[in-house]
Amino acid sequence: MNADLSIEQKAPPLSNFVPLAIIGALFFIFGFVTWQNGALIPYLKMVCQLTDTQAIMVAFAFYVAYTVMALPMAAVLERTGFKNGMALGLLILVGGFLLYMPAAYYQQFSVFLIAQFVIGTGLTILQTAANPYVVKIGPEKSAAVRIMFMGLMNKGAGVIAPLAFTAIVLGDFASLSSASLAAMPALEQSETITALSHGLIYPYLGMAVVFSILAWLLKMSPLPELPLEQESQQAQNSGQADKTSILQFPALVLGAMTLFAYVGAEVIAGDTIGLFASNLGVANASSLTSYTMAFMLIGYGLGIALIPRLVSQGVALVASAVLGLLLSLLVVFSDPASQIVSSTLWGWAGIPLLPDTITFIALLGFANALVWPAVWPLALAGLGKFTARGSALLIMGICGGAIVPLIYGLLSDASNGQDAYWVMLPLYAFILYYALLGHKKRDW
Repeated sequence: MNADLSIEQKAPPLSNFVPLAIIGALFFIFGFVTWQNGALIPYLKMVCQLTDTQAIMVAFAFYVAYTVMALPMAAVLERTGFKNGMALGLLILVGGFLLYMPAAYYQQFSVFLIAQFVIGTGLTILQTAANPYVVKIGPEKSAAVRIMFMGLMNKGAGVIAPLAFTAIVLGDFASLSSASLAAMPALEQSETITALSHGLIYPYLGMAVVFSILAWLLKMSPLPELPLEQESQQAQNSGQADKTSILQFPALVLGAMTLFAYVGAEVIAGDTIGLFASNLGVANASSLTSYTMAFMLIGYGLGIALIPRLVSQGVALVASAVLGLLLSLLVVFSDPASQIVSSTLWGWAGIPLLPDTITFIALLGFANALVWPAVWPLALAGLGKFTARGSALLIMGICGGAIVPLIYGLLSDASNGQDAYWVMLPLYAFILYYALLGHKKRDW
C-alpha cells in the first residue's frame, strides 16, 4: 500500500482526529464486550453447573461467529459502506444483550450461547470495518502504532469489564468460587445460584439502551468513507491487476492463520485465567482477566514508544512470539502453591498476590500485546479493492478464540488445567514463522 493513498494525504493531519476518536470509542466497546467473557465463563460455570469444557463453550459460541459471519458481514459492508455497517453492528449487539435477560431469568445455558453468537456477529461487522479503517487512515509504517492506540482503548476496557462485572453482577458474591459453591448445602446452593443468575438481567438491559443510543450517534457522526477505489487503481498500475481472489495473497492468508493462533492464545490467557484460578480456589477469580489486560496495556505502551522509531513491526512480532513461547513453558512448569513472582512484581504495592502459575498466564498478556497490531498492516498491504474481503478473512482468524480454548477445556477435563497450557506452544511457534518468513511471501 502506498502512503499517498491514505486519508491523511487528502486532508491536513488534524482532520484524522475525529475519525480516529470515533473508531477509538468503538475499540473500547469491542474490549468491554469481548473481555466480559473472562468473567462470564467462571460465572456461568457456577450458575449453570457446567464442566470446564462446557464453560469454554461460552467463548466458543462468541468467537465462532467471526468465522461463520465474516464473509456475509463483508458483503454487507460493500453494500452499506463502513459507517452504516458499523451502526448496524451496534444494533446487532443490542439484540444479543436483550437475549441475556431470558437466559439469566430461566438459567438456560443454550440461550446464553445463542446470545453469545449474536453478540459475536455484531462485533464481526464492527471489527471487519474498524481494523482496516485504522490501517488505511495513515502511513503504513506507523499503522501498528495507530492500532496500538486502539488497543489501549480495547484492553483498557478489558481491565474495566471484569471488575465492573464482578462489582455489578456478582456484588456480595464476588468472592464466590466453584469450589466454595460446591461445598454449600443443597438448599443454600440453589438459592445462591438463583440470586447470581438474576443479577445479570438489569445490567444487560442497561447495556442494550446505551448501545442503541451509540448506534444513532455513530450514524450521525462525521465519519468519512475509505478511498479504496483509488487504491485499487494504484494496485493495478503496480502489477496487481491479475489478482482475482483474496486467496492469491499469501501474506494475507498466512496472516489469517497467524491471527487464528494469536486469538486462540489471547483468549486462553484472558478467559481461562479465571476458570483455572476458580478451580484452585483463588478468591475473586472472575476479576483476574483484568491482570492479563493490564499487562497487555503495558505492552501497548512499550510498543507505542518503540515502533517504528527503534523497532520495526516485524521485529516486534518476533519478540512477542519468543516471549510467548517462554512464558507458556513457565505456566506449565511453575508451582501453583508459590507466590514468589507476584510478590516480586507487585507485592510492594499492596495488590493481592497470585499463584505463580496464574501470574505467568497474566504475563502472557504482555507477550500478546504487539501481535494483532503488527499482523494487520503486514497482511493488508497492497490489497486495494480486496480490502473489505481481506479484512473479513483476517476476522475469520478470530475463530481461533472459539476452537483453541475448547481444546484447552478438553485437555483440562482429561488431565488438569495446568498441563492443558501445552496447547500454547504450537500457537506461538506459528506466530514466529509468520514474523520471520510468512509475511514476506507475495506469491504461492
